[in-house]
Amino acid sequence: MTRRAIYPGSFDPVTCGHLDIVERASRMFDEVVVAILVNPNKTSMFTIDERIETIREVINSRLEKFSAKIVVDTFGGLLAEYATQQQAQAVVRGIRAISDYDYEQQLALMNRRLAPTVETVFLLSAQEYSFLSSRLVKEVFTYGGNIDGLVPSLVIERMSEKLAKGAK
Repeated sequence: MTRRAIYPGSFDPVTCGHLDIVERASRMFDEVVVAILVNPNKTSMFTIDERIETIREVINSRLEKFSAKIVVDTFGGLLAEYATQQQAQAVVRGIRAISDYDYEQQLALMNRRLAPTVETVFLLSAQEYSFLSSRLVKEVFTYGGNIDGLVPSLVIERMSEKLAKGAK
């Protein structure tokens, strides 16, 4: 039986913190599905297709050793339903701070109620990424701040292209 985990998120953009969690989860599971949430009510910098392409390219270059174990997919609706459809044993969530834990615990307990066979696994962020979020990266970048080391260079290139075209 394949031990499959779902790592859900918006990944707009994917950060080094996300990649750290994906790599660590790949050591624990036979397959990790990086599942991009499709939320039509949310304004994103990157389209779903751009996020899929970027994540795949970054995984193939930065996590080459694990790339055969990592699948990039999208989902909408309830995570518990998606995890069940994917026959996943676990949902992986990164925890940056205690405030994350409070919120993530609520989600985990609801997901357990909806899909009792799917466990939630919390991985603590690496210390150097404990403050990092996609939202913060976009904000700092938009105002001209340096985000080297927080996102892969490919992401910086793509964000630069978006900014040049007038995206926020």
